[in-house]
Amino acid sequence: MTLQDQRIVVLGGTSGIGLAIAAAAVAAQAAVVVGSSSQTRVDAAVAALGEQATGAVIDLSDAAAIRAFFGRIGPFDHLVYTAGEPLKLLGLDADIAEMRRFFELRYWGALSAAQAARGAIRKGGSIVFTSGTAAARPLGAGWAAASSICGAMEGLTRALAIELQPLRVNCVAPGVVKTPLWSGMRNEDQEAFYAAEARRLPVAHAGEVSEIALSYLYLMSQTYVTGQVLHVDGGGLLT
Repeated sequence: MTLQDQRIVVLGGTSGIGLAIAAAAVAAQAAVVVGSSSQTRVDAAVAALGEQATGAVIDLSDAAAIRAFFGRIGPFDHLVYTAGEPLKLLGLDADIAEMRRFFELRYWGALSAAQAARGAIRKGGSIVFTSGTAAARPLGAGWAAASSICGAMEGLTRALAIELQPLRVNCVAPGVVKTPLWSGMRNEDQEAFYAAEARRLPVAHAGEVSEIALSYLYLMSQTYVTGQVLHVDGGGLLT
């Protein structure tokens, strides 16, 4: 149950939770490949992660580009998918086309990545997707899109755990985490949001990306877990 000398592909690995996962994997002596839509972010992430990291630009809305990406990088051990655009509340009155765009990256991108990567993942390897606690508990009005996407990711996790066996497929469902995905909010609104979560949560603080990253490493290294959704939410589902 070690990641030493294993090779991990992190799509969405140039910022937020994805970058924290890549850094934790490097610290565990794994080799890391990070993928992002921005060459600037890829270059910055690889420079920060050091010689055990490489990176490539990938358009996760393009199934052909995803297939080409995995065709280039060769065999590896674990696929982690954390890619996502800045969070935005989209409720029942939102534009349906805009809701579909959120699904494009967070759901269809993840499914396309699993489809393209499965033949390259070595024996004993895994896929770890990303969901969120909104699937089980929307935080209020306006969470229809986020809740639906999270629920879809959890259903996909269970289905692929059966279809791709013995390849393991799991999913992490973070609670509120301090990441750049909240960049659509004003700084003062972000801080107020985090403070409100700290008051609500049993652990008395909003999540840090370094805390969430450990759950992905657990699911990659734990060889007796598949088809599971690991909630890492500071006790948020209890309150």
